[in-house]
Amino acid sequence: MLLAIDIGNTNSVFAVYDGDALFASWRCQTLAARTQDEYAAFLQQVLVLKSLSFEQISAVIVASVVPAADRQIVQLCRDYIGQEPVFVTALNADVKIDLPQPEQVGADRIVNAVAVQGTYDLPAVVIDFGTATTFDVIDGQGTYLGGTIAPGIHLSMEALSRATAKLPKVSVQKAERAIAKSTDEAIQSGLFWGYCGLIEKILGQITKELGAVPSVIATGGLAPLFADHIKEIDTVDEMLTLRGLLMIYKGFKQ
Repeated sequence: MLLAIDIGNTNSVFAVYDGDALFASWRCQTLAARTQDEYAAFLQQVLVLKSLSFEQISAVIVASVVPAADRQIVQLCRDYIGQEPVFVTALNADVKIDLPQPEQVGADRIVNAVAVQGTYDLPAVVIDFGTATTFDVIDGQGTYLGGTIAPGIHLSMEALSRATAKLPKVSVQKAERAIAKSTDEAIQSGLFWGYCGLIEKILGQITKELGAVPSVIATGGLAPLFADHIKEIDTVDEMLTLRGLLMIYKGFKQ
């Protein structure tokens, strides 16, 4: 079985694949100080619930954007699973990258680009609603062209709350009106409609620069919220990154 690990700035997702089938997946908060023993205890608990053991895992592939967590993941794999993990990079993933410094591209963005190539019509744009909101562009030949990085909506909310004396933190949800009648509703309106405008404007500019209308795939926890209100988003695919990890691993075996 394959253990696929997606280490993001806020959350880490673990998934076990049995061949092409997703057997189980779960997530935990990303903490750079978490030790390999703590990771192992967490993993063992969830594996037992699925009637699995460390011994059944025969390979590990990792996409990480948190270098401080990488050493503990390596030790987890060595000490408890008995496997050497493979970390996805611009050099070992089967994707063309049209950038002067391809090594700067985050592993999550590379993995999403690979997943899109094998699943959706090209050209395509992936919008990933994570700690940052990223837009990744893949042209009609499957080449990764680059993209846009904007602050994530939760990050924007945290910054607003920290920088103001009286504005509270609010939940991120659809705002029915732009003209809000309370402070909480006004913040929700600014976040929701502000990000709708950001997404639509960036997609419009990307389409103009591409010279073609791309497929637009949204992933990440807030993807469904915005997909319901932005007509340019064609699909919500919450498993995109994990599927990309599986595809890259299968490419290594060929």
